[in-house]
Amino acid sequence: MDKLRLGVNIDHVATIRNARGGEHPDPVRAAMIVAQCGGDGITAHLREDRRHIRDADIKRIMDSTNLPLNLEMAATEEMLKIALFHKPHAACIVPEKREERTTEGGLDAAGGHNHLRPIIGKLLDAGIRVSLFIEPEARQIEAAMHMNVPVVEFHTGKYCELEGEARAQELRRIAEAAALARKNGIEPHAGHGLTFDNVGPIAAIPQLAELNIGHYLVGEAIFIGFENAILEMRARMDAARGDII
Repeated sequence: MDKLRLGVNIDHVATIRNARGGEHPDPVRAAMIVAQCGGDGITAHLREDRRHIRDADIKRIMDSTNLPLNLEMAATEEMLKIALFHKPHAACIVPEKREERTTEGGLDAAGGHNHLRPIIGKLLDAGIRVSLFIEPEARQIEAAMHMNVPVVEFHTGKYCELEGEARAQELRRIAEAAALARKNGIEPHAGHGLTFDNVGPIAAIPQLAELNIGHYLVGEAIFIGFENAILEMRARMDAARGDII
């Protein structure tokens, strides 16, 4: 079984910084720690309201390490222009509502096909690896296929919120979606709400190539340090895959 990659979302380091309006804590320092302790990538969401990552952070993050940057973005002309200017390794298109605290669900790629297709085409033409943050549903995967998207990231928020048989059912839904994506040549990722306690069953899905985790790791950093939080998550992911750690 291939090693599962860990992408670390550093948005909420910037959220803490922005609460005081200064420069500390610096998300660039967080990116460097991710690189030093073996993380596989950096994820950052440039929201329309700039509530955490700022425009100037993007270049600084890209310059700070050799890790690939996965830029989460809404499907707007403003964000497209920014992505084409910086050309990160990847761009993950996510739904975005100004009033939400965090991303509340997957993108409706099937319903938004006509709006999304030209934006996706321009990103792909620029050599940016596009992913869509979607629910684990066949119709959403089919939409990604029709738009030639190489990666999908499944929203795991519902899995994290449910318990018992309902959680087991959602886990099966994610596993079936990951298998369907792989069968059709799309690389499946997953993320949202994952913790030390619930990551194992998701990490054990063999078709998944990458997990993107952020808020929980930043929160745990308060108690055990950012590097230790990343290393512990890495260990639990590896254990779920049956890797020697």
